[in-house]
Amino acid sequence: MSADLKKRKEVKVTTDKGGIIKFFKDLKGEFKRITWASKEEVKKATLIVLEFCFIYMVAIGGIDFVFNKLSKIIYK
Repeated sequence: MSADLKKRKEVKVTTDKGGIIKFFKDLKGEFKRITWASKEEVKKATLIVLEFCFIYMVAIGGIDFVFNKLSKIIYK
């Protein structure tokens, strides 16, 4: 057996013990560190997303209309 293989076999996996209670305490601590967006930032981001969706719908609708007309002309 090579020395490299022996080293890999000797590595032990360590796990933190504490269970579900520790998990929820850590989760609560992480939630305290979150920086939430302001109401105005959320409104702006929502409007941007809605505008993008509307532009996308119009573009896809236009492309669909053009291809529909082309297919009717071709398969007439």
